[in-house]
Amino acid sequence: MSQLEELSRHSLVVADTGDIEQVARWKPQDATTNPSLLLAAAEDPRYQHLVQSSVREARGDASLAMDWMFVLFGKEILQHVRGRVSTEVDARLSFDTEKSLRKARGLIALYEKLAVPRERILIKLATTWEGIRAAEKLEKEGIHCNLTLLFSFAQAAACADAGVTLISPFVGRIYDWHRQARKVDDIPVEEDPGVISVTRIYSYYKKYGYKTQVMGASFRKTAQILALAGCDLLTIAPDLLQKLSSSSGPVERKLSPEKAKSIDMPKVKLDETAFRWLFNEDAMATDKLAEGIRRFDADARKLEKLITSIAAAAPVTAK
Repeated sequence: MSQLEELSRHSLVVADTGDIEQVARWKPQDATTNPSLLLAAAEDPRYQHLVQSSVREARGDASLAMDWMFVLFGKEILQHVRGRVSTEVDARLSFDTEKSLRKARGLIALYEKLAVPRERILIKLATTWEGIRAAEKLEKEGIHCNLTLLFSFAQAAACADAGVTLISPFVGRIYDWHRQARKVDDIPVEEDPGVISVTRIYSYYKKYGYKTQVMGASFRKTAQILALAGCDLLTIAPDLLQKLSSSSGPVERKLSPEKAKSIDMPKVKLDETAFRWLFNEDAMATDKLAEGIRRFDADARKLEKLITSIAAAAPVTAK
């Protein structure tokens, strides 16, 4: 068996891409998208029909056209996965709970207009205090959430208390920050801060019986993925899926609820003040969250500009 097949015995594999053909090729359980991935897909000639359809549906409204594009790509992706697709709320709303709620409800409404049930959608929100509060309310409405740009234990603990469906801790970006801080070319996987962070979060959730699922994300190498075998889900980019598929050999389960229950770690309860203080104490997490929001915002603006140019080139006539 390939390492990918072996890994799939321990964790649900998710495709981290907006490329529909790649999703169709790998046939993962779920798929995730974000503004950066969809920008790349929108610039691909293979998917211009979806961009054009988004512009037509929005009839000149660039913001609505972006929402339609996220939803149309999501609907196409769902034809190739058995489970769910994650669709991201605009990064510019990361510090506004009420606007995040309106955007999330609007995206779900568009999906339901296309006869896609909300059970197959995960709304992605940045793991700010405001994003967590929005997710808490959405979950109570039956809108399931994926909290992204998660780099710290404080963020993970607050998400669990809020009852969110899933979190996406970013292994690779944590690794990048520490590698740069240490001025080294690599960090051995057994010392990898990203791997250690996800292991701690997973163990905490399982020890205390939280239902929130952990999906390791943002990997730089297959060793990081294999070190987290047993994590609830692992979202993996196509190039790393290919490497795992091309490699053979057994994959040992590293994480399990049984192991987690024996680990000595205190339970924490964070109000807003405690959350902000604990998060602020983690320089890596504060740096990477801010950077991640800026990057997603920058790509969202490029996407918006692309859609606006398409709309200007081929004005949509009113119906």
